[in-house]
Amino acid sequence: MQSAVNLWPLLGVAVIVLGFVLRAHPILVVVAACFTTGLAAAMPMEALLASLGKAFIKTRNLPLIYLLPLAAIGLLERFGLREHAQAVIAKVRGATAGRILMVYLTVREAAAALGLTSLGGHPNMVRPLVAPMAEGAAELRHPGISERLRFKVRAMAAATDNVGLFFGEDIFVAFGAIVLMQTILRGEGIEVNPLHIAVWGIPTAVCAWVIHAWNLRRLDRELEREMVAAAQSAVAGAQQGSAL
Repeated sequence: MQSAVNLWPLLGVAVIVLGFVLRAHPILVVVAACFTTGLAAAMPMEALLASLGKAFIKTRNLPLIYLLPLAAIGLLERFGLREHAQAVIAKVRGATAGRILMVYLTVREAAAALGLTSLGGHPNMVRPLVAPMAEGAAELRHPGISERLRFKVRAMAAATDNVGLFFGEDIFVAFGAIVLMQTILRGEGIEVNPLHIAVWGIPTAVCAWVIHAWNLRRLDRELEREMVAAAQSAVAGAQQGSAL
């Protein structure tokens, strides 16, 4: 006979949902959820406190892992990293915002396909380097671009990182999603080689690169159209002023 499954420990999930809906302090919400789950599972108080203590000891170094790189990037930005990136791009002939982002898309997707998912990211690459370089190229070729297009260039820089990582890592055979798909299919009685799953991710990655590269090309054309419209408006204003 199969024993009944105790569903009361799932109350911890409800506590987490309710806590975040009420916008309570995250640490208090997680601790309350842990106590709720432990008490619903009839855990002794000593065992519950010991589990919380072990979890705290294992994760106490995580803030340093995340905060130290952010602090280093902040110092680099304070001492002119963004300005230097824009100055370097200003010396490259033929550089446009779209072309720079295409290069980064290629590098990001290829690196993710090799399992180097940490080679990039919004805080350590896009904000301090990629976005300023793309923005500098747009400002160099189209001086005085509107704030709308300036923010669009920054948004496309962030989107480029997302597309390159998301579709590139699907080609890496040891990626967690591939292992998950293999496990689910094996549970259904379907044996699939993880290498075959990764290989079939290549056409999707190529299509993603082509589609996003086309969007980047459209970004360059939009910048050019705004520049032409601004020049025509300036000429019309000058002609009107001379006529008066």
